[in-house]
Amino acid sequence: MYRAPVDEIAFTLKQVCGLADLQKSDRHAELGDDLVDAILTEAGRFAAEEIAPLNSVADKHGTPLEGGAVSTPPGWREAYHAWIEGGWNGLTADPESGGQGLPVMLSAAALEMWNSGSMAFAIGPTLTIGAVEAMEKHASEELKAKYLEKLVSGEWMGTMNLTEPQAGSDLNALKARAERNEDGTYRIFGQKIFITYGDHDLTDNIIHMVLARLPDAPAGTRGISLFLVPKFLVNDDGSLGERNDVKVAGVEHKMGIHGSPTCTMVYGDQGGAKGWLIGEENRGLACMFTMMNNARLAVGIQGLGVAERAYQHALAYAVERRQGKAPGDTGEGMSPIARHPDIKRMLLAMKSRTQVARAICYACAHAIDMSKLAEDADGKTFWSERASLLTPIAKALSTDFGVEVASLGIQIHGGMGFIEETGAAQHLRDARIAPIYEGTNGIQSIDLVMRKLPLSGGEHIRGFLGELMEIAEAVAASNRPEFGATAERLAASIKDLGDATDYMLTAQAEGRVADALSGATPYLRLAGLTLGGALLAKGALRSMDEPAPKLAERTLLARNFCETTLGETAGLKSDILLSAASIQAFDAEAQIA
Repeated sequence: MYRAPVDEIAFTLKQVCGLADLQKSDRHAELGDDLVDAILTEAGRFAAEEIAPLNSVADKHGTPLEGGAVSTPPGWREAYHAWIEGGWNGLTADPESGGQGLPVMLSAAALEMWNSGSMAFAIGPTLTIGAVEAMEKHASEELKAKYLEKLVSGEWMGTMNLTEPQAGSDLNALKARAERNEDGTYRIFGQKIFITYGDHDLTDNIIHMVLARLPDAPAGTRGISLFLVPKFLVNDDGSLGERNDVKVAGVEHKMGIHGSPTCTMVYGDQGGAKGWLIGEENRGLACMFTMMNNARLAVGIQGLGVAERAYQHALAYAVERRQGKAPGDTGEGMSPIARHPDIKRMLLAMKSRTQVARAICYACAHAIDMSKLAEDADGKTFWSERASLLTPIAKALSTDFGVEVASLGIQIHGGMGFIEETGAAQHLRDARIAPIYEGTNGIQSIDLVMRKLPLSGGEHIRGFLGELMEIAEAVAASNRPEFGATAERLAASIKDLGDATDYMLTAQAEGRVADALSGATPYLRLAGLTLGGALLAKGALRSMDEPAPKLAERTLLARNFCETTLGETAGLKSDILLSAASIQAFDAEAQIA
């Protein structure tokens, strides 16, 4: 059973992550609190009543490939069509194309609930939303007129075709090719693997976004173009024409998200799949990154969504399951395991990590929204840099936390957690892909250290550290004993992050790239944990006008996270500063010689 935490989501949006900044803008002037609450309530209802009951069914059924076509699990098609009838697919899309023009923050909140309902379900529409954004920014008016409205409505779904057998994260190795036709279209040839929702029966057309190279393209990523390749060609009147030269060659048998078809796609077996250029020739990577940046935050939200579902699952079990006698429990019989200190420890860890992921993802969405609303160059630069800084943290830390929380959920279930019937194992199996796809978390760490820290000459990250310290100082100034050592522990972590940041920036300035890369992953975790502690503390400070139980709960979460989990930051700083030599000295190939 899943119940959408609408109140906590609304509080995080409004009091922690700055939704009010958007509501003050002309673009979102009509977005009052009543409308926000109505959207969140209905999204939560749909997730709990329509999507969540199908999660286990989809896990068991999978997505079989028969006769060259993929079928989705029972109830999937009906749920999807109810979803598009509700207008959910076009939340953030341009109203001129049939969208609602709502901020990314609201889309992020709704996406969290849909992923809690079923990660396998939510990932398909997520890619369509990314395709819409890429087309809005880069496609010609002719392509928009033919495809955009039906993608916005969800009548058609979109995909993202990057990966090839020889090219995982390294797009330099892409071999899919495109040839020009005399009529301005292109013929596409090649194979793509790991294509999410590459084929299915939810919609009558699928619009593939495909990276490929032209014959005279420059080498490397500078020679990649992006093409729109529909499953069925579309006539001038909008009706469907003949089948394009694209087919699904296989469906992967995966560890998790069994309800999401992961396909091998083949283009051009019968003379070339017909495609249309998006953007300019050899500039496709910039267009695709529009989708990828959207998808990276969305994947972070997947980690968040699964964490919330796993926490609720474990909490319900811990309250019902009786075993032993908890300290101080004077009642008859055995105690619910939720009363045992070690179970409380794990439940607190699950809940605090989930709330940290929520706050970081929503803060990232807020920065994206603000970058779109900024009217002056300085404001646009600031918020674009803030979104750039937070995106790898939101993607990586939230997905790591999704795995950690789901694993703790199994532990709370004990032996029953290892049995598939309880459903606890599915959360971990589903969550485990999220740190891998849309750029592994190692790649997110490299992106953060090598590209995001140097923004504005390092001044943006230093200003960010100053903002975090203001929160720590506000906690100290509150003089509330319930915070315990929150202020001191948070201030110490901010100093650890500052020291590690100085090291990283200096290493890059001196050309010690390997030293910086050796510490990139612990650096991202250090940054994420510190930010998470600050946002939990901010939430507790903003709860002074909330009912006493909510104030106490949020203060407890902040205190527990800062006094326990933030203890990692000193070790992470040491790892960053001291481990480069030993890491670089390790010869993995010699181990199998």
